[in-house]
Amino acid sequence: MTVDQLINLLAATTLIEMMVTIGLGVTVSDVLRVSKSWGLVARALLANYILVPGAAVGLLVLFHANPMVAAGFLVAAVCPGAPYGPPFTVMAKGNATLAVGLMVILAASSAIIAPLLLRFLLPLVAGNTALNINVFKMVGTLLGAQLLPLCLGLWIRHRRPLLADRLKKPASVLSLALNLLTLAVIIAVQFRMLREIRLRGYLGMLCLVIASMAAGRLMGGRPCEGPKGMVLTTSVRNVGVSLVIATGSFPGTAAITSATAYALFQTIVIACVALAWGRLTPGITLVKKKAA
Repeated sequence: MTVDQLINLLAATTLIEMMVTIGLGVTVSDVLRVSKSWGLVARALLANYILVPGAAVGLLVLFHANPMVAAGFLVAAVCPGAPYGPPFTVMAKGNATLAVGLMVILAASSAIIAPLLLRFLLPLVAGNTALNINVFKMVGTLLGAQLLPLCLGLWIRHRRPLLADRLKKPASVLSLALNLLTLAVIIAVQFRMLREIRLRGYLGMLCLVIASMAAGRLMGGRPCEGPKGMVLTTSVRNVGVSLVIATGSFPGTAAITSATAYALFQTIVIACVALAWGRLTPGITLVKKKAA
């Protein structure tokens, strides 16, 4: 087995386990409650599949990114539904139920939408480089590694809630361990290229994070609809899905490096934002009460 095959296997295994874990912690009623709000779901889809990928393409063209580097960032940009969205929303003292529902809807839909978006967006940043993905193969891969495990977890939670409760904690620990192992292997293999990322690259990543947050806030709606959940769910992209696509379509290239770099960068930045937002919330609430 080659290193690229090992990374691809690790990424797929991590995604499968992570999706089962997500399903174990979510009730069908939570998802249905959010999905019934058609306006909210439509705005979430617009933010995550139009505004964020559009901002990514614009930034990549503006920064004249290397085609393979651009491919990695674009892969991350079209993959919403990260499992960190709800925990970050809790940290920010936002609507956790809304964040959970949106996460599941986005994670499920991205199995089909993400490869289709890449089919149309990759040529915009490819220049003279051939950046192609097999859409049907990738959709099949994501349906098997993402959607089916998610449905399995949801089914266990719905039919066997006590079993789901027993499995949730060890599954979460295993998910964290697999994520860390996958990132560690990728960092070890891609360390030289990761080390060569310049300040300009980090500036571009910061711009994409800010653009993602802005898209979430723009589509967040009224305060009663939980803009924090929309902002944080939109701004943190799905590392597991993006790595499966990057390792499967562009093995051994800078696309994996850029996808990994953005995964680490966005997680750190959004965690800090969520923590600060949560700490500011009591103060803001107190000021409003005094004003009233």
